[in-house]
Amino acid sequence: MGEASEIQLQIVVEEGKFEPTNESISLSTTITPQRTYKRWLLITIYTFFSLSGSSMAVLLGRLYYDKGGNSKWLATLVQVAGFPILIPLYYLSSCKSANSNITTNPPSVLVLSGMYSGLGLLLAADCLLYSVGLLYLPLSTYSLICASQLAFNALFSFFLNSQKFTPFIINSLVLLTISSTLLIFQNGSSQVSKGKYVIGFVCTVAASAGYGLLLSLTQVCLEKILKKQTFKVVLDMAIRPSLVATLVILVGLFGSGEWKTLGKEMEGFKLGKWSYVNVLVWITIGWQVCWIGVVGLILEASSLFSNVIGMLGIPIVPVLARLFFQDPMTGIKAISMLLAIWGFLSFVYHHYLDDFPLNSGTQNV
Repeated sequence: MGEASEIQLQIVVEEGKFEPTNESISLSTTITPQRTYKRWLLITIYTFFSLSGSSMAVLLGRLYYDKGGNSKWLATLVQVAGFPILIPLYYLSSCKSANSNITTNPPSVLVLSGMYSGLGLLLAADCLLYSVGLLYLPLSTYSLICASQLAFNALFSFFLNSQKFTPFIINSLVLLTISSTLLIFQNGSSQVSKGKYVIGFVCTVAASAGYGLLLSLTQVCLEKILKKQTFKVVLDMAIRPSLVATLVILVGLFGSGEWKTLGKEMEGFKLGKWSYVNVLVWITIGWQVCWIGVVGLILEASSLFSNVIGMLGIPIVPVLARLFFQDPMTGIKAISMLLAIWGFLSFVYHHYLDDFPLNSGTQNV
């Protein structure tokens, strides 16, 4: 009944015939809290997916390198190749929404193919850059440099998503950018040469920029092309670009010749063959769980909101790295982490001021 009333109300407004009455005002106050609670429940679930998936995948990715893995292409492949595990969920969601989704002017196959192919190519390049960065940098350094993706995402959001900036958002971006650039001035904990450290730093920053662009483009695609707000859309954006990225990375894996060394790499893995396979499988699962969370947050809020939630992983991963890998936390890293947390809290405070004081039941549905 609420859904039908809401649709009727929207149609009347669009035709310019809406006159505020006690009935319409009552309807607004009834619908808004229900939809608000549902939205924030979904945001909470997607937040958990994003943080748990990324933390697990990054930690296991570091373990893969530390225990004898050295294939950049394989480390890249496992970031996107887990999409088949989502296919049963995709068909289940398709069956449930078959009779409830009314789509007007659906995008053409050509448009959809171009969209998914473009996102998949960008995703493949971004994952490769992240793999190189993770290979050459300590885990805590790598994680904190990734904070720069928020600044890049904010820039792209301004031009592509019409993101408005407030003093709190600007303060957040400045602090998070400073927190990541501080790390270039030290590499005492790195076990690689200065040249490889610089390569890892540059690749991670470039990957962060690419990731920021990917999130903004994903929001554009959701709003301008797909124009639907369902779990099936989330799965679409998780599966189809990942399929394209997987094909591209497989070409790189076989074209580079690294596939010939994988058998030897598995034999020499310090934790054994079974652990080698197990680590790669769970990395794959972790990244797919993370990507569902990322796309879901973009759908329910915005690309910038999704990226800010991802920044919560910054204080989580270095602490876990310290516990599991004895990765040292230097003074510069500690200051960098504090600045990152400060920047995140600044954005959260902006979001609080923007939303909650107006939550009086008369908001737009």
